[in-house]
Amino acid sequence: MNYLIGEYECKLDAKGRVVVPAALKRQLPDVERDGLVVNRGFEKNLVIYTRAEWNKILKQLSRLNQFQPKNRDFVRKFMSGATELMLDSAGRVLMPKSLLEYAEVGSELVLACNLEKIEVWSKAKYEEQLDAISEDDFSDLAAQVMGAFDLEGGQDGE
Repeated sequence: MNYLIGEYECKLDAKGRVVVPAALKRQLPDVERDGLVVNRGFEKNLVIYTRAEWNKILKQLSRLNQFQPKNRDFVRKFMSGATELMLDSAGRVLMPKSLLEYAEVGSELVLACNLEKIEVWSKAKYEEQLDAISEDDFSDLAAQVMGAFDLEGGQDGE
């Protein structure tokens, strides 16, 4: 598993292309061959996956019982707008206009690495999202989310 790190402020050009920063590109060794996949996130953002990570998600989705309406609804909504991205010779990807509109991304955006995926945010929305959690709230959240884990990767008592 390749966990990604970093936060990159980028500019979208007039054609809707964004240059993948060199420091991020180094973390994606197969990107030029395999490409990436972008789709809608859960918080009016976009999410970019490596092809390998996307295939893992598809495998999980394929296991859902398609006779259950909630499963069909989820898969349909999750897959809506999913688009393959390929780097051009200048290291840029063309972001789909419909997805940029969904996420309200203008000319300034942030690529924020989040474990095995890259979140794409309008710069203003990203700052708003981060500012929505105060330092005290973040400390409380850390205790709630991570407090039961030991540092070896499991929960206490496992």
